[in-house]
Amino acid sequence: MRDAAAKIAAILPPTPLYVRAVRGRDVAFKAESLQPIGAFKIRGAWHRLTALDAEARRRGVVAFSSGNHAQGVAWAARRLKMPATIVMPADAPRAKREGTLALGAEVVDYDRATESREAIAARLAEARGATLVPSFDDPWIIEGQGSAGIEAAAQMDAAGLGAPAHIVVPCGGGGLAAGLALALADARVTVVEPDGWDDMRRSLEASWIEPVGPNPPPTACDSLQTTRVSPLTFDVLSRRDATGVAVSEAEIRAAQRWAAETLRLVVEPGGAVALAALLAGKVAVDPGTLVLLSGGNVDVDAYARAIGAGAA
Repeated sequence: MRDAAAKIAAILPPTPLYVRAVRGRDVAFKAESLQPIGAFKIRGAWHRLTALDAEARRRGVVAFSSGNHAQGVAWAARRLKMPATIVMPADAPRAKREGTLALGAEVVDYDRATESREAIAARLAEARGATLVPSFDDPWIIEGQGSAGIEAAAQMDAAGLGAPAHIVVPCGGGGLAAGLALALADARVTVVEPDGWDDMRRSLEASWIEPVGPNPPPTACDSLQTTRVSPLTFDVLSRRDATGVAVSEAEIRAAQRWAAETLRLVVEPGGAVALAALLAGKVAVDPGTLVLLSGGNVDVDAYARAIGAGAA
């Protein structure tokens, strides 16, 4: 993971760390929304793709994503002069789809409700001899995402906040949360998911993997619509005694507005869930609290409605 952090530091500046008071106590907010692709996913993608040898790079990579991992892989592949194919849901946000295409990747659509993105991507990778790059179920990806924790710890120390003691982090498949749990082994970890999509929370409480239930509710958090977490990320978080909470759509919109008003940041719904849990009082504001703002790729019209007056 230190190697991953060094590789990221060699090509990208640290994302900003903002400090603001919440309920009378200073909290650190790590703005991964300000990455070149608008999300933390650039970390794992760069760490994974740079580990491929020359022949694997020639054959290219295949990934599946609703948009943030897609753009991370596409960005890394373009920089390394590799072909990249991304399997994306047909209803992926326009900004994320256009961003992926603009980075030179091929996009293959699928129906989120009736088709398996994993199966489609696996078939494509096998047919092309390409390397499959999962969005979270991969040790390289987890290591790369964990580099955000190493970076944040140095920034918190420089700001006089001490070491991170409590990490509050958005969770889809759990790659970022697992990476942070490994990078910051002395910190308590709370994962946050949207209501009805809180399979990691329920899995951690049950001590075995619980998939999302049938007919989950609509959510603006396209990046967190993972129906089943992986054994790899679950095992890391379970061994670290991580806990989880769920937040409502109204709480997420309120967090997006708070980020815009207080931090002057555009944060996408999935990137705002950890902040939502903090503001809603669902997690404690402990000394040394670190909150991840994991992405900022928004549909402009939807974002305007979310932060508009009376949106809650």
